[in-house]
Amino acid sequence: MPRRVIIHAGFHKTGTSTIQATLRENRVAMKRHVALRMRWHMKDLVAATRGYSTWRDPLTMIKVQHRFGLMLNELPGMPRRTLIISSEELAGHLPGRDDITDYSAAPVLLYAFWEIAKERFPSAEICIYLSTRAPEPWLKSAHWEHVKASNMALDFDAFAAKYARAADLDAMVADIASRVPVKVYHKRLEDCADLPLGPAAPLLSLCDLPQDVMASLTPAAPANQRFGDDVLEALLQINRNVHGSDARKAAKQIILEEAKRA
Repeated sequence: MPRRVIIHAGFHKTGTSTIQATLRENRVAMKRHVALRMRWHMKDLVAATRGYSTWRDPLTMIKVQHRFGLMLNELPGMPRRTLIISSEELAGHLPGRDDITDYSAAPVLLYAFWEIAKERFPSAEICIYLSTRAPEPWLKSAHWEHVKASNMALDFDAFAAKYARAADLDAMVADIASRVPVKVYHKRLEDCADLPLGPAAPLLSLCDLPQDVMASLTPAAPANQRFGDDVLEALLQINRNVHGSDARKAAKQIILEEAKRA
């Protein structure tokens, strides 16, 4: 049984890819103290959480609960270690997908995770960690992601107007903290710029790692960074004018490869 369970449930576009890369690259150094379950360990679970954020139906919630419980039941023994469960999709889809306008599914999902983890590990301390970001840069990053990865055709101003509520991540942290009976920790990406381990530092500080282990950890390079406005505009034009998902994907790939070489 772990002594502590940390549920890191996002949010999207807040440095989560860099956090997960840092955890992965330092897993050997931390293995006596930390056990990891990340998004690639729980593909079935995050498929269900994305589904719940879309449909909000009881059947999909049952799938979420079953798959989360199954993941916990399949864990090896980890006495005295901290278990980190990390995936931004534990909070559902990135707002802007389909008809999802905010993170209002997140408190319901996190309550379900807490309830199951508490039953499975009754003596463990359970807490939630949420990486956040200021509204304007979050909106820019979310808009970029949708334009790059979907057929999003809204320009930034229209996107920002439509999804302004989703960008208030501090309000969502407060909502989660009021509805899930555990400690909820959070840190803005902007406040992590000067930390030695970048956005992973606040999460790792919750693990009570020995000082020598903490000093040995190395940061991962920033991941999933976006290109400039000219690339964004080119991708937008593809979404607006190229028909067929395969054709759009191929055209975007050319633009992105050129941007990488520039």
